Parts: sequence; structure tokens; C-alpha cells
Amino acid sequence: MFTLISSLSKSFSYCGENALRSIRMSIKNLASLSRDEVKNLFSSIDTILTDCDGVLWLHMKILPGAPDVLNKFREMGKRVFYITNNNVITREEFCVKCDKLGFTSTKDDVLTTSYLTACYLHDIGFKKKVYVVGTSGISRELSRLGIRSFGVGPDPLISDVATLVMKDFKLDPDVGAVIVGFDEYISYPKILKAASYLNHPDCLFIATNTDERGPSFINDCVIPGTGSMVAAIETCAGRKPFLIGKPSTYIIDAIRKRYNVDPERTLMIGDRCNTDILLGTRCGFKTLLVLSGVNTLDDVMNWKQSDNEEDRGLVPDYYIGKLGDLLPLLT
Repeated sequence: MFTLISSLSKSFSYCGENALRSIRMSIKNLASLSRDEVKNLFSSIDTILTDCDGVLWLHMKILPGAPDVLNKFREMGKRVFYITNNNVITREEFCVKCDKLGFTSTKDDVLTTSYLTACYLHDIGFKKKVYVVGTSGISRELSRLGIRSFGVGPDPLISDVATLVMKDFKLDPDVGAVIVGFDEYISYPKILKAASYLNHPDCLFIATNTDERGPSFINDCVIPGTGSMVAAIETCAGRKPFLIGKPSTYIIDAIRKRYNVDPERTLMIGDRCNTDILLGTRCGFKTLLVLSGVNTLDDVMNWKQSDNEEDRGLVPDYYIGKLGDLLPLLT
């Protein structure tokens, strides 16, 4: 077990402020570079950190060429790690998914927000119960570290709000934290219970991540992300959560401790600029945006022209249509 409790201010100063001041405003299309230029770029990289949904796959559909590119990275002697805001599954289940889709992985290659959330509570010596608005991926990671939890699964409004409050609602006095992750069963009773526990100032409020939406894998369907669920409870509770996943200072510290990476020789690959690319910018990594997921090149160009320093932190060093497009440049 690695310890993840160094101060947030120290962690941010390590990778954040200096990197944001020196954002490189040139963005290059990797597909337009010569083989020598690509070779020189990857000779300067030892470690690859990659997001998953929208980069390697969409739900259970492999993005063409992605497994081959990761295999090529390893053949070139690079360390490859999966950094995901996914909080639905455990690390073991993540590895099973990788195996089914043709990706090589071990538990030590994977940082999920369900796992990191459990690590955080374990490292601060948390002894009480957790009310979870999320999936069994979170509750199982908590259980493996001896942390009790409840709340996973459907909790619909059976009759009306008055009946719920007057007859069916009772707070568990042993709850000391509320964790909010992705929950397809999000409901009025869940929001009510979470906000009621959080009405006590000593109750911890933790969000696995705040991704607004997930990559759509069916037509133009918008997939609400964890962030939409966090926002509902945050609004009702009147409190901001402690954020675990990308691009938080906590995961920056976790990467530094877990992987011991050299920022100047690390590449962060992602499809979402306000999580993946911003994380890389804050850490001083090289960054590569793939256009197979959430953000578009138009988004990037708008941020590049912005006078807002925070917007400029969303601009990657490189972009490419999809990860598989890299393969001909590497072979």
C-alpha cells in the first residue's frame, strides 16, 4: 500500500504552478510529422500514461489499432499505465476487461478512482461507515481495505417525498463520509440522504471525479457522467467535495508516489482536455489529445486563442485522430 496523504499544496506546487506558467502554445498534428520527428519525440519518453474510454475503447468496442500501439510502446521499452476516472469497476475487473479487448495489463498498471478513493480513506485512518452514491466497484474496493459502506443499488421514491421524510427516512449515526461516483440509479431519495448526511460538517464529502459526460457509443446519445450526479448533491448540500480523480492535486500526488515518473520524460494521452490534458499540463508531462472521444479540434483552437490562463492549460502539445493512427509512424 502506498501512502497518499502528503499536503495538497505541496503536491500542487510540485507539478502545477510552474507548469501552468510555461504552457507551450504550439499544438502539432502527430500524423503530419516525419518518421524521424516521431522517433525523436518517443526517444525522449520513458513513461506512457493513458486514459481508456475514448482512447482505447468506447464501452466494449475496441478503437482500431489501440492494442497494437500500446504493445508497440512496450516493445520500444516504454512503461505503460492506465489512468482512468472510471469508478464503476475494481482494478481486477479492469484487468479482465483489458484481457477481453486485447490489452495487456496487471493490477499494478492501473489507477481507477474507485481504488484511489478507498486508498484515501484508508490512509487517513477512516473508521466509520460510508454512504455511497455509486456502484459496487466503489463498495468492493472499500471492503477490501476494511471500510464499511452501504447505499449501492436502486433506491426509488416509492410513494411521495412527505412519506419518505416522515416515515421511511432515518440517518445512520455511524456514517462519516459520503462518496459520489457514477450511479445509474441516481434518485431523489439518494440525493436527499446524501445531502442530509453532509449537513453535518464533520461528514466527509468525496467525489471520485467530475467528468460531465462520457464518450457516446450510440449515435448522438449524450451519456451523463459522474459530474452531473456530483453537481446535484453538491447543490443540495451546499458543499464542495474533495476530488479524487483527474485532474485533481490528489491524483497528481498519487502518480508521483506510485510511479516515480520523470515529468519531462512522460506522455499523457487522453480524449478529454479538462481532465487528461489538464492533468498532464499541471504535472509538466508532454500531452497528446486523441480526437476519438470527448473533445474536438475546434475546442482546442478556441482554448488556444483564449486570454484565460486556465483555458490555455487545456491545450495539448500534440493531437491525432485516434491512437491507432500512430502505429504506421512507430513501425
